[in-house]
Amino acid sequence: MSWDAKDVALLKELWAAGHSAGQIASRLGYSRNAVSAKLKRLGHKRGHKPPTANPKIVAVRTRRPASAAACAQPVDRVVSKPKVSKPKPVATPTKEFTKRELYAMLANAVRNTG
Repeated sequence: MSWDAKDVALLKELWAAGHSAGQIASRLGYSRNAVSAKLKRLGHKRGHKPPTANPKIVAVRTRRPASAAACAQPVDRVVSKPKVSKPKPVATPTKEFTKRELYAMLANAVRNTG
């Protein structure tokens, strides 16, 4: 499907009005990729924003640290109770085997698997 002059004129008009490539494609009967490719060939960028879309950049205010005097005031009541955790169990040390014991366990395992 080729682009005729009427479609190209409408494409430019809709793009200048701020319509997306998908919206233009559905109106003209082309795919979005065809519209994007035609815009690229015409010299328009795909990420085009209308000239009225000038974002106003505002700096974010930084928080001031709390003063030390506010932290030094006495507390009238306790807000939350500290959690009491159970003591962790102590791991028992593993038994170390001699070479002879290891060979005996291996021989016993081989006999039982056969």
